[in-house]
Amino acid sequence: MKSLKRWIAGSLLTVALMPGAASAMGIEMSVGGWNQDPKGDLSFKADSAQDSLSIKDNLKYSDATKVFGRVKIDMPLIFPNIYLMATPLEYSAAGSKDTSFKFGNTTYNAGAPFTSELKLDHYDVGFYYGVPGLSIVTAGILNVDFGLDARIIDFKTQVTGTAGLQTITEAKSLVIPLPMLYVGVQVKPVKWLAAEAEARGIAYGGNHYYDLIGRVNVKPFGPLFAAGGYRYEKIDIDRDDIKARASFSGPFGEAGVEF
Repeated sequence: MKSLKRWIAGSLLTVALMPGAASAMGIEMSVGGWNQDPKGDLSFKADSAQDSLSIKDNLKYSDATKVFGRVKIDMPLIFPNIYLMATPLEYSAAGSKDTSFKFGNTTYNAGAPFTSELKLDHYDVGFYYGVPGLSIVTAGILNVDFGLDARIIDFKTQVTGTAGLQTITEAKSLVIPLPMLYVGVQVKPVKWLAAEAEARGIAYGGNHYYDLIGRVNVKPFGPLFAAGGYRYEKIDIDRDDIKARASFSGPFGEAGVEF
């Protein structure tokens, strides 16, 4: 939560100091809650499939609602529009596994309880353009955006459990930068109602990452709006002795202002 507050404050300061921000065509800011259902598996320095830990069955992670924030800036003239977003993904629980397993440089006892943490916080800075003239020829009903998204993943995994007669903690932290393609579609049949879809993704060297968002946005009065929708993320990473194949999905709600 603290990191999200710092990100929001930093984003607003960046916007305020950005050349041309004062003459930007529009600014949209929102904060919401996403109910995340985690699934998949995770391993660190695995020697075999036995060392893989199921997020549901072994790590025992369950649904969790996390706060997220985003800022969109529609820039004038030839400048690309800007999309900033912060999404916390953090879990911790007590787990177990019927068989012994290797995590890091340690082999943990079969059946012994252990605790674990997983963090996949990520921060996006996107630059995009709308399809020229599309909004005009559709009388403002349809808009399609294309661009690039730079995602920074603050990754950490940790297990504390019994190995032999000792309690040992193994942990791994990574900062993973990912360039992603971005596509956004907005359908606005009336002034106060819009349906929106966003897709971000990359695939390289056996790794892939997809982030899909769909929302319905209602603007009841003035600059205020409320939105609800569904978000699905799929991650497949194999690097620096970490293998993570996981998905995070669920409904979300948000509220914000648009100028």
